[in-house]
Amino acid sequence: MTKILIAGIGGVGGFFGGLLAKQFEDSPRVEISFLARGAHLEKIQEAGLTVVEGEEQFVAVPKMASDNAREIGEVDYIIVCTKSYDLEQTVRQLAPCIGPQTVILPLLNGVDCRDRIQKLLPNNLVCDGCVYIIARLSRPGVVENLGNIKKLFFGVEGGSDARLYTLENLLRMAGVAVTLTPHIEKVIWEKFVFISVMATATTYFDASVGPILADTDKRNTLTALVNEVAQVAQAKGIAISSNMPEEVLAKLESLPGTATSSLHSDFQNKKADTEVESLVGYVVTAAQHLSVEVTTYQKLYTEIQRRG
Repeated sequence: MTKILIAGIGGVGGFFGGLLAKQFEDSPRVEISFLARGAHLEKIQEAGLTVVEGEEQFVAVPKMASDNAREIGEVDYIIVCTKSYDLEQTVRQLAPCIGPQTVILPLLNGVDCRDRIQKLLPNNLVCDGCVYIIARLSRPGVVENLGNIKKLFFGVEGGSDARLYTLENLLRMAGVAVTLTPHIEKVIWEKFVFISVMATATTYFDASVGPILADTDKRNTLTALVNEVAQVAQAKGIAISSNMPEEVLAKLESLPGTATSSLHSDFQNKKADTEVESLVGYVVTAAQHLSVEVTTYQKLYTEIQRRG
């Protein structure tokens, strides 16, 4: 029996976890469990998780849905899909599910998730992971995929392990567009450059993408942010694309003008916890350690912190 736990059944965890639970609902060999909480958990326990994608939808029924890790017990794989500011607390909460062979796969925003988990679990195999999906928890018991992209990348930089091939195969069987790669750092950093710049700019300017791109000064700030975070990546030895400014601006221009970042939305909604440290503060701190100048990031981060 292979046991997989999805911790955090929001947009990302709900979509990919839903595909897994649907595929293996009646399997005698694979067991899928969800760690969720509150009204969302109650709805899943009552009627399963509804996953909506365009005009289609399905109901996924996990083997178990609980807010108590002890009820779930030891598993082979844990896919962590909580917010980055909850990461350490989540890993500690998951202790009853973690044995010596348990593999941890974080699918969170940020580039330091694996390192943070590895500090708490030095003897476990911890992967890096990265997803491209626009999904959200629309109401308790219902997760929606709002875009047409739904890709998952994971791996251990420069390495491999038989357990990772098993997980890749199970994800693929469930219909996930999955790529297991030994070059995962490049993948997560290229995504991070985009989401960090978008989060920093939209939050600082308190504006969606359209007005920022339409203003010459704001657009120049975007370019400065891309160049600075790219320098941090290069100083860390990450071989990201040499055309990052053009690529990031092209991605931003492909979005609806009203698009914004989840960090900006969290600030607008005055949320107590946000991902500002993972998406903005991390660049400033890493730059200081690497002796890289990031004056634009520093200025915007200081102002965003002041508002928080």
